[in-house]
Amino acid sequence: MLPHYLQDLFKHQSYNPDNFFLIAGPCVVENEALVMEVADKVSSICNKLEIPYIFKASYRKANRTSANSFTGLGDSVGLDLIKKVGDTFKLPTTSDVHAHDECAEAAKYIDILQIPAFLCRQTDLLIAAAQTTKIVNVKKGQFLSGESMQFAVDKIKKSGNEKIMLTERGTTFGYQDLVVDYRNIPIMKKHNVPVIMDCTHALQQPNQISGITGGNPQMIGTIAKAAIATGADGLFIETHPNPATALSDGANMLQLDLLENLLVQLIKLRKAVI
Repeated sequence: MLPHYLQDLFKHQSYNPDNFFLIAGPCVVENEALVMEVADKVSSICNKLEIPYIFKASYRKANRTSANSFTGLGDSVGLDLIKKVGDTFKLPTTSDVHAHDECAEAAKYIDILQIPAFLCRQTDLLIAAAQTTKIVNVKKGQFLSGESMQFAVDKIKKSGNEKIMLTERGTTFGYQDLVVDYRNIPIMKKHNVPVIMDCTHALQQPNQISGITGGNPQMIGTIAKAAIATGADGLFIETHPNPATALSDGANMLQLDLLENLLVQLIKLRKAVI
């Protein structure tokens, strides 16, 4: 059963409460046509499959390997376009926030403030996000255990906000690869918050000499299936009509026309394990 704050978020959607929920969209707001296309396609699929859906796109990419990488169209433009998606398709929305002084402004446009994995221990950021009263989704740092995410949960709760989600996105394995420890899903569920599996960032191959993060998108389905089998409440999947041309994280995004078939498989698996 979804907590009340997620049920409220999905009030405009018809969905099967036994399904997992989906957070999906392109990595970054590249232009209006892209975000509208992805939201239209994914929302149609999720309506058909009765999956509750949250649209995701970053209005700014503050953490890039190379200084030459695309970081966004500008905060106000990116946030305006995310809000337009939400208003047009009656969808809840989410995006990353990177500093405490961004949170109040971002909260005017989005429904869930996402804390990047590298910043999950930043106390002032967690408190500022909590004080907006919006849902706060904290990605587990690549350097942390599931148990240690209790401290992030405690910081948000002590700031008066009980609307919390945690996301698993892999653990650093060597210098240029990640591995998923699926024990973290049931471990983080013990913190009494919904737990999400980031099926695309978990497949990143960061810190490449080229300055462009690599990935292994062929394994997205494997990561997602294992997450459902181990009890994940939601899935995070970045998707793009043509990942090869994406301006950010194209190497680990799912091609948009592959999404529906994967979700159908995952629904079948979910029915088998609940």
